[in-house]
Amino acid sequence: MAEADFTTRFGAVYEDSPWVADAVWAHAAELTTAEAIAAAMAEVVDTASYERKLALIRAHPQLASRARMADASVREQSGAGLDQCSPEEFAAFQRLNAAYNDRFGFPFIVAVKGMSRADILAAFEQRLANDPATEFETAIAQIHRIARFRLGDLFKDPS
Repeated sequence: MAEADFTTRFGAVYEDSPWVADAVWAHAAELTTAEAIAAAMAEVVDTASYERKLALIRAHPQLASRARMADASVREQSGAGLDQCSPEEFAAFQRLNAAYNDRFGFPFIVAVKGMSRADILAAFEQRLANDPATEFETAIAQIHRIARFRLGDLFKDPS
C-alpha cells in the first residue's frame, strides 16, 4: 500500500493525528492484522514526547459536546447515546467537562464503546480525583483503547 493510501486509511485512528500512521507506514508490509498495527501505533505514541502526547489528547473532542468532531468520534459518542442526553445529563456533562479541563488542561478521554451515559458520568466523577500524572497516562491508555476499536472496525470493513 502506498504511503498516502495508508495514511488515508489509518490516519484517523488516532484523533486528528495522522503522524501516528505516518510513523508506522515504513513497517506496513509486516503489519497484517489490526492487533499488529495497534501495537505499532501504540509504540509510536508511547515513545513520543510529552508535548506530542498532550497535543494528541487535546485533539479529542469533549464528550456530549455540540462542537464539530471527527466522524469516528460522532459514531462512538452516538453509540453510547451521548447524542440523546436529557437536559440534566447534558448539563452534567458540561459541568464535568469544565471541571476536568480546569483540573487537567485537556479533555476527558474514555473509550465509550459498551458504556452507558451513567457509566461515563461515573467515570468522569471518579477520574476527577486522580492526580495529573495518573490522569495523563489514563487518557493515553484510553486513546489506545479507542484506536484498537477503530482499527477493529476498519478491518471489518476493508473498503
